[in-house]
Amino acid sequence: MLIAHVLKDKGGDVYTLPADATLEHAAKELHVRKVGSLVVVDDSGGIVGVLSERDLVRQVAQRGAACLSEKVQSAMTRDVITANPDETIDEGLARMTDRRIRHLPVLNGSRLLGLVSIGDLVKHRIAAVEAEAAAMQAYIATH
Repeated sequence: MLIAHVLKDKGGDVYTLPADATLEHAAKELHVRKVGSLVVVDDSGGIVGVLSERDLVRQVAQRGAACLSEKVQSAMTRDVITANPDETIDEGLARMTDRRIRHLPVLNGSRLLGLVSIGDLVKHRIAAVEAEAAAMQAYIATH
């Protein structure tokens, strides 16, 4: 199964914010949107980073609540690991595990198509395994 299939089921909604937004604004967006990360974009919509809940918590833990008035660019992950829609779920899971990340922006060239979480990929992988098991049981039952 491909990451494109996950996006088709999930939808392509991606919540973004500019690098000059404050960390307080980002925290509110994460809460309101009920998501674990936001894609940080420049004026032309290009990806410049990702800000996760984990990034935000680290900043508050290290520097205190005063950091909430600072810009997102001070806390975001700059080296964004991405996926393309033609990759398999297993490739995406492997990349997330190797890099210890929980979210992958999905790009077609430089165009942002969506964002998948490790939970999204695991959910679809489990569904595929369950479908395979059911097919095997049905085959065994008829032979």
